Amino acid sequence: MRSANRSLLRIAAIGALVAALGLAGCGRKGGLDTPPSGAIITQDPAVAGGPEPGIGSDGRPVAPRGANRPTPIDWLID
Repeated sequence: MRSANRSLLRIAAIGALVAALGLAGCGRKGGLDTPPSGAIITQDPAVAGGPEPGIGSDGRPVAPRGANRPTPIDWLID
């Protein structure tokens, strides 16, 4: 194999790896599905006196507020 063919093969392999890594991050973004036992509600929140702390008005858990710490790759998002 000539060196020109090898360099073309390397460029093609690197391009395929970059494309694969770029597409690996694609997907559906959303919350996790609840486990089957988590979907069963034993008591009505309205009857129990309102939602518990950390539970939103729709019955879903609310993430606690944390510090907004930037990461080195935030420039990709901004």
